Amino acid sequence: MLTAEQYLNPVVAARVRRLDLRAKFIVEGFLAGLHDSPYRGFSLEFSEHRRYAPGDDPADLDWTVWARTDRLFVRTFQAETNLAAYLVVDTSRSMAWAGRPDAMTKGEYATALAAALSLLLARQGDAVGLALVGEGLGRMLRPRGGRRQLVRILAELAGREGAGRTDLAAGLHALARRVKRRSLMLLVSDLLDEPEGVLAAMAHLAHRGHDLVVFQVLDAAERDLDAAGPVVLEDPETGAAVETDADAIRGAYRRRLEALVAQYERGVRGLRGDFVSVTTSTPFDVALRRFLRERKRRM
Repeated sequence: MLTAEQYLNPVVAARVRRLDLRAKFIVEGFLAGLHDSPYRGFSLEFSEHRRYAPGDDPADLDWTVWARTDRLFVRTFQAETNLAAYLVVDTSRSMAWAGRPDAMTKGEYATALAAALSLLLARQGDAVGLALVGEGLGRMLRPRGGRRQLVRILAELAGREGAGRTDLAAGLHALARRVKRRSLMLLVSDLLDEPEGVLAAMAHLAHRGHDLVVFQVLDAAERDLDAAGPVVLEDPETGAAVETDADAIRGAYRRRLEALVAQYERGVRGLRGDFVSVTTSTPFDVALRRFLRERKRRM
């Protein structure tokens, strides 16, 4: 019998067709892995001091208090209350691509990750909303708490297949105009779009006071170009195709993609946001832990 932890493997998780069960398995496996970890929650704010004890994370030591009292104290944290969060999920056609028949598509991985995030936030008591972006801003659910809202979000995400061309900038600009309340924006996308325009739209969100978290989801095959010899490369959104030799272009291709990822990472962090890049073979707990590590780094 499979354990919850095994569902953190995308290949195993893909066998579960019901998104609510998939999210539950991912979250249970993730929380089980957090036992005795230094992470104390998703959205953390300072709560109080307590005396240092062996085993506490040295990163939580308050050196100002030590300088004043010559005693070691650690800062403890508690979950923020009344957090409003939007799951912003890319539904463009490029997200429907997978490099192998047995692999999750980028859209399936993004959906499972978004479902797990929504469940984690809902368990914490936060208000969670949804915004689908592709050619622009599509379906949108305002943040609410409670199980019924979680069911609505999962229903919107379930069975969602990538369609249409990518215009993330238009979708994010529209979202920035519509959302007045300061919120946590969790974008899940392959980010295969013109970066200057997308980063300008992210800046629009940041300047409106929103906290930005970006998960870039790529397929390992498109990241590494692991094909060999003559290949036909096809744009999944336009259908445009080009014949080339994978071995001849692999080095230049990887450098271009690495430069694109680095540009997004610099841009997001320049907006005081968090950036996590994963592939569809990355275990879900690794993706979530990277996010928590980013959040902890900025506190």
